[in-house]
Amino acid sequence: MGVEDKMSEKNPEMRETAARICRDYLHGVWKHISAENIILKRISGGLSNWLYNVQLPEGTVPIRGEPRQVLIRLYGQVHGERALEGLITESVIFTLLSERKLGPKLHGIFPGGRIEEYIPARPLLTKELADSTLSLLIAEKMAQIHTMQIPISKEPTWIWDTMNNWLNMATDILENSDDIDSRQLENIRLIKCLNLEKEINWLETIVKQHKYPVTFCHNDMQEGNILLLQNTRKPKLVLIDFEYCSYNYRGFDIANHFAEWLYDYTASEYPFFHEHTTAGPTKEQKLNFIKTYLRTLGKEGSVEEERVMAEVRVFSLASHLFWSLWSIVNAKLLQIPFGYWDYAASRLKNYMYLKEKFIISGPPASDDSLKRKSMDID
Repeated sequence: MGVEDKMSEKNPEMRETAARICRDYLHGVWKHISAENIILKRISGGLSNWLYNVQLPEGTVPIRGEPRQVLIRLYGQVHGERALEGLITESVIFTLLSERKLGPKLHGIFPGGRIEEYIPARPLLTKELADSTLSLLIAEKMAQIHTMQIPISKEPTWIWDTMNNWLNMATDILENSDDIDSRQLENIRLIKCLNLEKEINWLETIVKQHKYPVTFCHNDMQEGNILLLQNTRKPKLVLIDFEYCSYNYRGFDIANHFAEWLYDYTASEYPFFHEHTTAGPTKEQKLNFIKTYLRTLGKEGSVEEERVMAEVRVFSLASHLFWSLWSIVNAKLLQIPFGYWDYAASRLKNYMYLKEKFIISGPPASDDSLKRKSMDID
């Protein structure tokens, strides 16, 4: 029996496993369910996780406020110490977010997976990131995430460690690009024009010249990871997918979110994404987002707004470079239909365009000059 058949909701063993997990870890009427009477639907399955929606039998009424349906997440194979450490960290983060009502509720943890709240919701569409109401709700969510204290390393080394790790893999892939689809030659030529190691080192030098604020960050706040709850009077958002969470420069989280306004991943044909070059936020839209973000933190004021805008300018470069490396690595690793080489080339083009603008306009203002500017205004 193949993996797909084994993990299918139609497989009696899979149904038995789902029923047993729910009986063991949930209360109320869940204690009396069987493999035969649950409603089981597989939502997704891949390299890292298998997700199932489990519902109580039709006509069953909860007796002690227990949920009518849940999400079972089964972890895929965990290879190596780093992967295990990542899984533990992600579980701790998920638990803390659940307690603070910033993510789905956690109903139970068992060896090999967990039971989560099933949220009737849909991911946002790319164009909805520009919706004035939703944008400010995202800013609030981001600010709340940034105030969290998580028991992991507080040093902002994750971004450089990750990029250098991907750089090693990407270098190997690019040096052995003979077996890559010939249709990708133009993209590969463009990517090879850049010395990626030099770019990472240049960017790190720029960033380390300033003491940019470091907070706990989501690091991937794109529309697919922001759910809009259904059946609510007011729009309500829930964040998911904390795979890339870490302590990082707050400017990266904000700039990375703004960069996602450009990319729509719902295209049905190759390369399976659209880049809308003119869809990025205007200065006014950025400021509205930043003002709400700062208001949520209790740090309002024009000096702070300018400081964040300066951070966004620097970390927009980091966002494009980061995901271009990710895309080169995944072009070789993943079998998912996606134009990884096209995406890597697109992000690098944006990186080079912004770098040129950055160099022409000069380095970002220091905190002292921002304060002096504020005093002149006053």
